[in-house]
Amino acid sequence: MPEVRSGLPGLSSPAVVSSPTARWVGRQWARWNYARQIEPVWLEENDLTIPVRDLPAPLEGLTIAHLTDFHDGPQLPAEYFHEVIERTNGRRPDLIALTGDYIHHGYKSVASAAETLGRLKAPLGVFAVLGNHDFSVRNALGLRRHRGLHQAIADALSNKGIRVLRNEGLLIGQGAVSFGLAGIDDLWSRECDPATALRDLPWDLPRVLLAHNPQTVEMLAGHRSDLMLSGHTHGGQVNWPGLGRVFLSKKSRRMAAGLHHHESVPVYVNKGVGFGWRFRFGVRPEIAFLRLTRMKQRED
Repeated sequence: MPEVRSGLPGLSSPAVVSSPTARWVGRQWARWNYARQIEPVWLEENDLTIPVRDLPAPLEGLTIAHLTDFHDGPQLPAEYFHEVIERTNGRRPDLIALTGDYIHHGYKSVASAAETLGRLKAPLGVFAVLGNHDFSVRNALGLRRHRGLHQAIADALSNKGIRVLRNEGLLIGQGAVSFGLAGIDDLWSRECDPATALRDLPWDLPRVLLAHNPQTVEMLAGHRSDLMLSGHTHGGQVNWPGLGRVFLSKKSRRMAAGLHHHESVPVYVNKGVGFGWRFRFGVRPEIAFLRLTRMKQRED
């Protein structure tokens, strides 16, 4: 009796696809979908303790919430943006620092971004600096598409109670129980001026700096900085297995994300909240909470 085969006429029974190529394709497809749908809005909270020289004893444990790179626009889900605000406020930080790129491009999202960010609350205040997208600058050449955009964003944030620091320093606290906070304009804006931002801060008090681009740290020679908070890189936004952070230059990869040190200056590079292109892999968006603690004195 002849063998009977199931399936369509003229076709043999389907074989199980298990070749290395098929498995590789399957893995990449799964990663692609994860990177498009899940990770861009899978927010993480990162906690760090930062030793600070000369920190007044009453400021021991002071916590700064650091957020950056929101890139508000049609691609950013509103409910996700609201979650970021709620989770930040829920941790009750003493101070909130925002380090730029509030909109992705143009004027359309300026009001909505400011409205959402205006819900952030902290006892010592909410402070901000501007990023390259806020200046409408896409590269180090400094060419601007919308020349007045940065002022519109600064005004919108200020109207919601957020103090925008433009090459400006101020004291947080009172008298001896205080520290310096300085904000520096974006490195690519051609208005970046660390010397002006720091010149009026007492040398013997700790200083926290806000600067969108982490490479700004290279301009601090001779100026005290006990911690610099930055964004800009998005952590590369993609850290693909076998390829790494393919969207960052070799220089940017040196301080792609997390805590780094340039000479004696600690620099925390936040991976950012948002995205221009909805795609993240191995680089989850974040809120960082930095707890300041007194640096132990070395014993001679």
